[in-house]
Amino acid sequence: MNVQSPNSWDAIDKKTLVHPYTDLDAHAERGPHIITRAEGIRLYDADGRSFIDGVAGLWCTSLGFGEERLVQAAAKQMRELSFSHVFSHRSNTTVIELAERLTELAPDSITRAFFVNSGSEAVDAAIQIVWYYNNALGRHEKKKIIGRDRGYHGVTVAAGSLTALPYKQNDFDLPVNDRFLKVSCPHYYRYAEADETEVEFGARLAREVESLILAEGPDTVAAFIGEPVMAAGGVIPPPEGYWPAVEKICRKYDVLLICDEVVNGFARTGNMWGSETVGVQPDIMTTAKQLSSAYLPIGATLMSEKVYEVIATHSPKNGIFGIGMTYGGHPVCAAVALETLKIYEERDILGHVRALMPQFHERLARLGEFDLVGETRGAGLLGAIELVSDKETREQFPPATKAAPTLYSHVFEQGVSCRPLPGDGFGICPPLIVTADEIDEIFDGIEAGLKTARDALRS
Repeated sequence: MNVQSPNSWDAIDKKTLVHPYTDLDAHAERGPHIITRAEGIRLYDADGRSFIDGVAGLWCTSLGFGEERLVQAAAKQMRELSFSHVFSHRSNTTVIELAERLTELAPDSITRAFFVNSGSEAVDAAIQIVWYYNNALGRHEKKKIIGRDRGYHGVTVAAGSLTALPYKQNDFDLPVNDRFLKVSCPHYYRYAEADETEVEFGARLAREVESLILAEGPDTVAAFIGEPVMAAGGVIPPPEGYWPAVEKICRKYDVLLICDEVVNGFARTGNMWGSETVGVQPDIMTTAKQLSSAYLPIGATLMSEKVYEVIATHSPKNGIFGIGMTYGGHPVCAAVALETLKIYEERDILGHVRALMPQFHERLARLGEFDLVGETRGAGLLGAIELVSDKETREQFPPATKAAPTLYSHVFEQGVSCRPLPGDGFGICPPLIVTADEIDEIFDGIEAGLKTARDALRS
């Protein structure tokens, strides 16, 4: 990228890669959107415009921008210990403290933490741990992992093999092999059968998981992975009873349950963890994003003592447990993550989220009154609407209409940035520090954008 002036869109090389939901025609004409600074939950661009960040960066800036305590935590740690790896039984006090605090906060089933640099790496590590675990137990065929249609789990080759979205798998030759299986997306509005209740839909999809395990052979299926509340696939809360039924099936066939908490974790869904919200106890969890409020890259793969003990007992065979990243458990990133967790506790961020949830969901439900909106859905401070061309039949707009990116443009003109999603979804995920007045400002902007976008989409 060739930049002559940081304040000029015209100076940016138009070949810069863009996000898959970006309107490519508009991008080619205008160039990328350059952000120059941010404060609180507001961002400022190269044209001097300010707008509310209604999607918390990429579901991650929980404490907003410019949190001085995180800046100071990074600076202090850089002065004391700017780097130290965590290989070969080496560690440091900061990452030890973070591991202890993180496992204290985790569900009761989770006791150990392995640090990485991102959510994709956390999922990749989880996959490797599942395979290593079964090899250690002599179950060399028990390697298949079940994901879900529209599930998002990252972009590495292994994690991307579980990200069942066309833009990630098409033309990347993913999934990479037949170890990665897929069942239906648990979206009641879009995929339920006629006259099927939500409970019946959830039970049917759970039976589909069991049927797949039996068809493949329980001795070949190692794990089931899912976000408790699906995020990038469309912000899709599960149907009632679905997750407990899936957990019961996993226990029946000795299949490890992996909860991908990269977006759900740290109060986003109204509990500290999405697995609490849906009522399950995972064997493995992945986390990142809000772990450091996105101030520095850090993620973690968390596991139960059952999984850890098998790995620890088996690792002498090869001399080491052969997963590790140079920057995994980086002390500066760990210091910022630790300070983030302290802020969550001291400021009762979970209580703040719960206090704002009724207002958030009341405003979200009101969007359903627009004829463009087929469904509103969400959990905690995570929500979405689904755009339709016909509210009664639930028919979607033709892909060429670019309904969700069109709405994005109109909402952005109101000073609010949200996120277009697959299936003409439109995601809303403000920083957790959002205030009641700011929630109203976000939804006022979306309502105004829906009114102006209607004419553009109906023309």
